[in-house]
Amino acid sequence: MSSTRQTHWDTVYAEKHAGQTSWFRPRLDESLRLIDALDVPRDLPAIDVGGGRATLVDDLLARDFADVSVLDLSAVAMAEAQQRLGALAHPVRWIVGDVTHHEFPASHYALWHDRAVFHFLTDAGEQSRYVASITRAMRPGGYAVIGTFAADGPERCSGLPVARYDAASLAALFEPAFTLITHSRDVHHTPSGNEQAFTYVVLQRCNDGTGV
Repeated sequence: MSSTRQTHWDTVYAEKHAGQTSWFRPRLDESLRLIDALDVPRDLPAIDVGGGRATLVDDLLARDFADVSVLDLSAVAMAEAQQRLGALAHPVRWIVGDVTHHEFPASHYALWHDRAVFHFLTDAGEQSRYVASITRAMRPGGYAVIGTFAADGPERCSGLPVARYDAASLAALFEPAFTLITHSRDVHHTPSGNEQAFTYVVLQRCNDGTGV
């Protein structure tokens, strides 16, 4: 885990409340729309990568997902989410870790969600480690919903450079282990009134175990 990166995000979350961060959204509507369209059994494991203090975990629990994990670099952010959820936070697995280095259980998750983590990985080595992690962690037939800045989206976020993608270039990085099922474009309106274009892809883990 990069201690520098972890310190950066802990500082951001400690110094700024939700409405002061550009990525804040009361509900992750586009993510939920894409998830709701999938036939993911509610008793199978789901994970929100980079979930921080986002409300997706609330909505997954409300949809009766019974095995939910949240991974984030920032313990500060996840502590806020736990406080918000109260007793509902207890069954959730809260993982402080770096997605590119964390040892996920093999062939485990039926649903993987990532809004705005992958685009911070601007180094090809980090991108490859992320792809290796998700490839190992996803069970055959499982779904990944990944949102990044679009090709015309911001070039930086929270003072850090980002990579930008259209659906084809994003999905190509996860081949051949994943197949592109659908994609969408979403324009996020930040709390300060700016617009940020996002690309979303829904990928399905190949049933033959390709890529492991």
